[in-house]
Amino acid sequence: MNLFFEWSNFFTALFTFFPISLLLGKMLLLFFIGADVLSLIFKNISKHLTKKRTVADPHPNNKPIGRSDFILKSGILLSSIPLVALTRGFMFNLYDYEIKHIDLILSNLPKSFEGITIAQISDIHAGSLYDSNAVKKGVYLLLSQKPDMIFFTGDLVNDFAEEMDDYLSIFDKLKAPLGVFSILGNHDYGDYHFNRFHFNREPKLTKEQNLANVKDIHRKLGWHLLLNESKDISINNEKITIIGVENWGVNNSHNYGDLDLAMSKVAPSSPINLLLSHDPSHWRAEILPKYPMIDVTFSGHTHGGQFGYSNPDHQWSPIKYTYPEWAGLYQEKHQSLYVNVGFGYLDYPSRVGIMPEITIFHLKNKVS
Repeated sequence: MNLFFEWSNFFTALFTFFPISLLLGKMLLLFFIGADVLSLIFKNISKHLTKKRTVADPHPNNKPIGRSDFILKSGILLSSIPLVALTRGFMFNLYDYEIKHIDLILSNLPKSFEGITIAQISDIHAGSLYDSNAVKKGVYLLLSQKPDMIFFTGDLVNDFAEEMDDYLSIFDKLKAPLGVFSILGNHDYGDYHFNRFHFNREPKLTKEQNLANVKDIHRKLGWHLLLNESKDISINNEKITIIGVENWGVNNSHNYGDLDLAMSKVAPSSPINLLLSHDPSHWRAEILPKYPMIDVTFSGHTHGGQFGYSNPDHQWSPIKYTYPEWAGLYQEKHQSLYVNVGFGYLDYPSRVGIMPEITIFHLKNKVS
């Protein structure tokens, strides 16, 4: 129905959430009903084969709960558990931003950068958001951490630049002393659904114009959009390098990232190189084997599957079977990857166990 009616984002989320959530509950319940039906079939087959004569129960009102009733009620109870969890995820978790503090130990970190903090957000997906006040609180929550630098690692919109119209005045508050650096994500190019439009609205612009408008939003916000390029950050004549690559992923049908180009102006003497690359699959496919000089890669894209669980000792989500590196910090030898699980959400409007994230990195040259 969303294809034919131009609803507000809230009603779009509402009419997406409830049918799918009820369907998931019914599918679980059907498993129990199916088990009961099979049990009944085999019981009747056995009864006819053995020709066992049944005797009427003289006390029918004193019978304990029957097998079918037990199975059905158990199924209803168990199917309600995910339904309740998903409903909570829709009503309370979508904007329940979680701040995570991460120490990044970089042995070559220049002394002037010791103690510098970097905030990362990713995957805003403005076309899904419907509570501007909650988004504003998330932005102020980030700013309350007083980061020296801010990274945004792609997917500003779902499809169209115009999705940001109601949020420009909120996200233009994101400022930091050393700058805000951003990249494009797979959704920002308009490759997926750009030609999809409501029956009462003609397409207003081309895919190329839309992409130009998305890039222009970064400029309006005062963010440094890195398109296969790098920028040096200097403090007291010491520097580190920030590199931004366009979207590149192992399973993407459209790859725009050119890491060779992005690294072409990075000085061999640069002591610390920090890369922004939207899709974490880039890390294992290209960065680890080809670019040992990249110290830390900052990614997003996975949303943490928007479903799972996470604690200091263990985390799990179905998305791990598609992306081996899907949330948090990963390390191989001297290189690290951090995957942020996203500020917004996409498609199914719920988060269960995987909260929207604001990450604060503390740069250090040794373990405290």
